[in-house]
Amino acid sequence: MSSNTPIATWHQLVQSRNTRGLGALLADEVVFHSPVVHTPQLGKAVTTLYLSAAFHVFFNESFRYVREVIGSHDAVLEFTVVIDGIAVNGVDMIKWNDAGQITEFKVMIRPLKAINLIHQKMAAMLQAQQSQQ
Repeated sequence: MSSNTPIATWHQLVQSRNTRGLGALLADEVVFHSPVVHTPQLGKAVTTLYLSAAFHVFFNESFRYVREVIGSHDAVLEFTVVIDGIAVNGVDMIKWNDAGQITEFKVMIRPLKAINLIHQKMAAMLQAQQSQQ
């Protein structure tokens, strides 16, 4: 993997738990597909909100990317994490433009027990973030 891809930058942000770098990494027209929200979320502001919440919910000491398939403008990153004793398995499907900014971010999760847990945790984190604004 080339070190100048958006995926390398994404890994750096995840590893450092740094959400400040999301602004430069996301395209203005980015679309976020949540595993628990029916409609796509449009734009940098709402995608930043969702990804910032995910940094708090997902990225604990057990989080690992276990497989990556990377193309010229897209990637699929499979992850595992344990949250509240529940094993979560999922994939981040990421597309980017020629400028190296993410234009689409889709998260898919299994099993159902994990989806229900993530739904609860993300809703609570999003509500907390919105009340701080």
